[in-house]
Parts: sequence; C-alpha cells; structure tokens
Amino acid sequence: MTRPFRFGVNMVTPASGADWSKRCKRAEELGYDIILVPDHLGMVAPLPALVAAAEATERPRLGTFVLNCGFWNPALLAREIATTDALTEGRLEVGLGAGYVREEHERAGLAFPPPGERVDHLVRTVDTLDDLLGDETHQPRPAQRPRPPLLIGGNGDRVLRLAAERADIVAFTCAKAVEGGLNALSAEEVDERVAAYRGFAAGRETPAELNVLLQLVAVTTDRAAAVRPLLPYLPGLTEDEVLKVPLMAVGTVREIADQLRDQRERYGFTYLTVLDPYMEALGPVIEELRGT
Repeated sequence: MTRPFRFGVNMVTPASGADWSKRCKRAEELGYDIILVPDHLGMVAPLPALVAAAEATERPRLGTFVLNCGFWNPALLAREIATTDALTEGRLEVGLGAGYVREEHERAGLAFPPPGERVDHLVRTVDTLDDLLGDETHQPRPAQRPRPPLLIGGNGDRVLRLAAERADIVAFTCAKAVEGGLNALSAEEVDERVAAYRGFAAGRETPAELNVLLQLVAVTTDRAAAVRPLLPYLPGLTEDEVLKVPLMAVGTVREIADQLRDQRERYGFTYLTVLDPYMEALGPVIEELRGT
C-alpha cells in the first residue's frame, strides 16, 4: 500500500513572538502536517520555538529538523524532549543528526570530532533517549509512550544503518558533506543511498517513513531558468541533472506534483519538507497532491 504524502515546513527564519505565531498559523492554513525547527546557531532555539508553535496552532505536529547531537548532553536532552512533548500535548517528533558544520561548533566553544566520533555520539544519544524516556520512573515523562517518534537524518552507511534499526522516520540528506557545507547528490547517487538503506532495513517489521528536504521550490513555466543560478553551487551536475535532483521542485504546480509522485515511486519519499521561504510556493502543490 502506498503511504500518503505528509508535508513539513522547516522554520529557518528568526521571528518575534507575534510574527512567529502568525507564520505558524499560516503553515497550518496551507495544509502543512508538521512545523519543524532546525538546530543551528543564528536561528531560533528549537524546543521553546516548538512550544510557541503549539500555542499558535491546533492540528500540525511539531518537530526538530534536526537536533545536532554534538550540541547536547543526552541525559539533559531527554529532559528537554520529555518536557516539550508534555507541553505540546504529545505532538512532538524528535529529529536527530550527527552535526556537520565545524564553524558552529567553534563559535560555541565545542569540539568538532571526526565523522566517526560524531556518529558514535549520535548512537549514544539514541541509546540514552530510549533508556530514559522508556523508563516509567524517569521524570519528567513525555506524553507519548515510550517516547516521541524518532527521525534520524544522514547520508553515510553508519547513520543509515542506525536509522534502519532504530528510527521511525529516515531523512535522506541527498547531499554529501564537504568543507563548509553540503553538495547535492545526483539522482543516481540518491538511488544508491536509498538502496543501501533498504538493505540495512530488510529485517524491519514496520517500514519507516522516508523524508527528503526540498531545498528549492519554484513554480514556473521555465524550469531551466529557475535552476541556472544554482549551477555554480552544484559542481559536477549539468542543468538537466540538477532538475532531476530530489532536492529541487521546479515547474508548474502540475509538473511539481507529478515530479513528487514519481519520486515517491522511485525512492519512497512520502514525507516532504520545505524551507520556510518556500512555504507559500508549495501550498498549491499540497492542494494538487491531495486532490482538493
């Protein structure tokens, strides 16, 4: 059975209290299923921002996309998650990642270990959250039992294997880490990463939900013109290849909807996240995909 689409908006733009509430309400009006907050310096603090989002809305779930485990002590994070889930009345989804921005760690006065050590800490964090939040004697208690749904985001084999074993939701970055940021994978490279994940997840009884973050949404009749300015930032990819990258949703509303349906068939991506500057642009596509 094909899993239905679910839509999330990742709130990367800081805002005052009144404006934050207004934007969260607008996301609800547009049909988004979940309001998300990342974990980067220079952006809002994720967990208090989600509590405020819960106060402003009724229907959407609320999530971190994703918490940088390098910023967090696992036991203290368990307290924060339990409290946030209780204050949002069980609407929380917890997204975790190993972290990839060296400069943010340096600004925070934190070590930036090699990739393997960062993944080790991610594993320890998942273990600790499962142990503490699954313990009925642990205080505070989350509203959801044994814990809120867990999303793990990444691209490498160890992270995908961990996600296959432990996560309810898997977020494919569709990018590889390079100095200073990420570079997009080609459509064929995403095929390989999804195939690797499916191999790791072959023994699962319940399939995980698969997520992708749309880095660009452009409703246009000139698809090539929309992506042309991005080519210098996507080395090694031609214009045609960029248009096929799952991070890009470009075309008319009908073309984008068809693209997302095709990607659901090809990769299994049913949970689609967009950055908040593109929140309005995806709205008509949400309507198209839901047949309203």
